[in-house]
Amino acid sequence: MTSTNDIRRSFLDYFAGEGHERVASSPLVPHNDPTLMFVNAGMVPFKNVFTGLEHRAYSTATSSQKCVRAGGKHNDLDNVGYTARHHTFFEMLGNFSFGDYFKERAITLAWALLTKDWGLDPNRLTVTVYHTDDEAFDLWKKIAGLPDHRIIRIPTSDNFWAMGDSGPCGPCSEIFYDHGDHIPGGPPGSPDEDGDRFVEIWNLVFMQYDQIAGGPRLDLPKPSIDTGMGLERVAAVMQGVHDNYDTDTFRALIAESGNLTKTLTTGATQASHRVIADHLRASSFLIGDGVLPASEGRGYVLRRIMRRAMRHAQLLGAAEPLMYRLVPSLVAEMGSAYPELVRAQPLIEATLLQEETRFRQTLNNGLKLLDEATATLGEGDTLPGETAFKLYDTYGFPYDLTEDALRGRNIGVDKTGFDEAMGRQKAAARAAWKGSGDAASADIWFDIVDTLGGTEFTGYSSDASDGQIVAIIKDGAQVDRATAGDKVIVLTNQTPFYGESGGQAGDAGTITGDNGLSAKISDTGKQLGRLHTHQTIIDSGNIAVGDTVHLSIDTERRDQLRANHSATHLLHAALRNRLGGHVSQKGSLVAADRLRFDFSHSAALSSEDIAVIEREVNARIRENDAVTTRLMTPDDAVAAGALALFGEKYGDEVRVLSMGRDSGDGHYSVELCGGTHVAATGDIALFKIVSESAVSSGIRRIEALTGEAARLWLTAREDRLKEVASALKASPDDVPNRVMALIEAQRKLERELADAKKALALGGGGGIVTEPEKIGDYQVLTQVFEGLDGKQLKSLADEKRAQITSGIVFLVASNPGANTYVASVTPDLSDTLSAVEIVQKGVLAGGGKGGGGRPDMAQGVDPAVRKRPTSL
Repeated sequence: MTSTNDIRRSFLDYFAGEGHERVASSPLVPHNDPTLMFVNAGMVPFKNVFTGLEHRAYSTATSSQKCVRAGGKHNDLDNVGYTARHHTFFEMLGNFSFGDYFKERAITLAWALLTKDWGLDPNRLTVTVYHTDDEAFDLWKKIAGLPDHRIIRIPTSDNFWAMGDSGPCGPCSEIFYDHGDHIPGGPPGSPDEDGDRFVEIWNLVFMQYDQIAGGPRLDLPKPSIDTGMGLERVAAVMQGVHDNYDTDTFRALIAESGNLTKTLTTGATQASHRVIADHLRASSFLIGDGVLPASEGRGYVLRRIMRRAMRHAQLLGAAEPLMYRLVPSLVAEMGSAYPELVRAQPLIEATLLQEETRFRQTLNNGLKLLDEATATLGEGDTLPGETAFKLYDTYGFPYDLTEDALRGRNIGVDKTGFDEAMGRQKAAARAAWKGSGDAASADIWFDIVDTLGGTEFTGYSSDASDGQIVAIIKDGAQVDRATAGDKVIVLTNQTPFYGESGGQAGDAGTITGDNGLSAKISDTGKQLGRLHTHQTIIDSGNIAVGDTVHLSIDTERRDQLRANHSATHLLHAALRNRLGGHVSQKGSLVAADRLRFDFSHSAALSSEDIAVIEREVNARIRENDAVTTRLMTPDDAVAAGALALFGEKYGDEVRVLSMGRDSGDGHYSVELCGGTHVAATGDIALFKIVSESAVSSGIRRIEALTGEAARLWLTAREDRLKEVASALKASPDDVPNRVMALIEAQRKLERELADAKKALALGGGGGIVTEPEKIGDYQVLTQVFEGLDGKQLKSLADEKRAQITSGIVFLVASNPGANTYVASVTPDLSDTLSAVEIVQKGVLAGGGKGGGGRPDMAQGVDPAVRKRPTSL
């Protein structure tokens, strides 16, 4: 028996031997076609090559492309598990010619692989051609020797492929395998073609025309080839089975599902095991390619796939979560061909376990409430839509699950009533938003969300992607188009641009597209928590709703934002380690050039505190550990030790960011955060605290830099140090000693100058000197000095007072901008005279007021000098 892995390998080896470039599978999320939810065909990654928008170093290629069909018009979800060949995830083998070879070589290569290399019986092969494609008909006769009745002309679009309403297109030729007359069904084009006897295994598309929108179909200058072979289908053929689920990969997964649930894999439980095996593949590969469960967009489709499988696990009686325990079997089967599956295995298992644990609680609660709500309903009755909405809105029970649960009892659900209840909830939310003060623009955002849903953010895994314009806002109103010079807000169905939230600044970058479009995005906001709004200035060209555009973020700025944001998480952990568990975040700013972090703490940080925190954060950076993300419920995340960020509003799920290692087996930092972050802590490069200050009572603020900004800050300070060293004629290492020496020398000079002034004053110089004179009953000594300060003046007053037996000393120091007054009385007079009253009168005489001190010694200052006093 030939294994699926052998078939994949031999297909790629065959075409590589024929000169084709072996191209690895692209991720399931397409970045070159915003109209697609997932890559659903092997040619999708080459779409721009076929249209001429992209040029590669090779003209022929071969690949095994991962594909998912579970949303939009390509939705096989409901059939999966109940038919032989429907899957949500499948692999498409293909060979491609970009203007190199055409029909003859494509048919020759296909026929040789199938009948010679793989040894399929030519008599079991039948082909179809487009009814007017005589060239393909003749080539099949010539190359394969097929009789006319096994080259069937098909006049429908089944045998004419088109990329869209315009662009490359052409006839195709499908190859069918006849499983034998013991299986019902007829050849393609016959009345019994829907039977399972003849199965399409390969489609050869001959791109030879260019369809002009609304116009003619022109010949392409370089016709091309695009082929697609379903690996699961051809594996069934080569392994001698009729059912894809009987091939080796599926058998292994189904056997493990049966083993873990201790149930039969045939009979009544067969469909459930098949659903689980198929959906396990789709879920695991989607998670591995960066899609996580969400309430809308790709994440919602993933959640539907996961929950459908988990519902079937519940039907099988699985007492514990099942899906995550099947991942090792999947990795064993497909990990060698897809190493990304191996790398993502821990994330896949954690996501499946978290989702199934949560869903089981939802399912148990919902089914219990559903039983209560339908206790009085019988076969043929209908569950009110209001009840179905309550299950959805209050208990998280999806509408389609309500339908599925009641289908077996032949009870319907009032979908109209459900939609009406949903509409009332939206109206209430709109009214509540208007009450928040944002009424001016609220209606626009609600209209867009109600009609189109939220923006899908692709920026966790990519820095650029295509998007389709869904709305343009100009001067507060929606418009259909905008032209050069316009300042508008642009919304797309998906974007790599992060909308400002959680303290992180929004992304900036560019939008480019057809019609010479070139526009700058200066900032990105977020409305209603779901809409990413690009603040855009159109430099050239024009833009219209429905256009496909290319969005590219400023990667250098994004890298700085990532580094600064991740640094705040490390800083938070370091602060708690140093200062205590009472520390919690009270606000933050994550800009491209700096970070700011506010936290609860009652005292200023010491120099040693700052040094220890810096050292700890930089140690984590040097460890260069991977930064990991999981999706959890807020309660589960906090229970697992994650820190919730201040001011963040959390929904049903949160991203839990972990970085660094602690002393045990855990992480250094675990926080709830929806922002963008570095892939590994080493990407931060360097962390430097530049200031620490008070914000308000009990709240401190740290401002810091990372990476190149931190290096430039340190370099600037080093340059200043060198300037000081040069001025001191010393080395940078000697600057502290030299500065201390200069400070000590200055202090010595100041002391000597003060002593000289004092000596001069005591010797009768330095001011206007008077002899004691009799005023009333008291001897009064007054003197005015130049250049003395208040301390020196008080010392002189003490010495002057000692020179008189009994009396009053009144001294004035006159300096630019202020006069200082000191009054002193001898001890024998301190009970009858107040130095405070005397100095206040002196200050008043000098043009000021005030003064204070002791009864025997007082001082006052007149800061606004109006006249120079000469005596009391």
